[in-house]
Amino acid sequence: MDTRKALVLFSGGQDSTTCLAWALDRYAAVETVAFDYGQRHRVELDARQNVLRELRSRFPAWSEKLGEDHTIDLSVLGKISETALTRETEIRL
Repeated sequence: MDTRKALVLFSGGQDSTTCLAWALDRYAAVETVAFDYGQRHRVELDARQNVLRELRSRFPAWSEKLGEDHTIDLSVLGKISETALTRETEIRL
């Protein structure tokens, strides 16, 4: 096992949960970070805490490695940009 620390971009979805499990299996300490930019489709972001809680509960060896979870508020981006990620707007090609 690597004794270094890892930081995983963790949205709460399947892909980032797989990346988190990969890091927890290989590193001594892992922290998570997510970006809340006011996205319309928040289901993954809203699920993050449940996923982290389940990982801690079902994988005790990982629980002690799983460190702080960070959420960075970038909602200002959604206020100043025209994107379908944050607004009901048509995507034009």
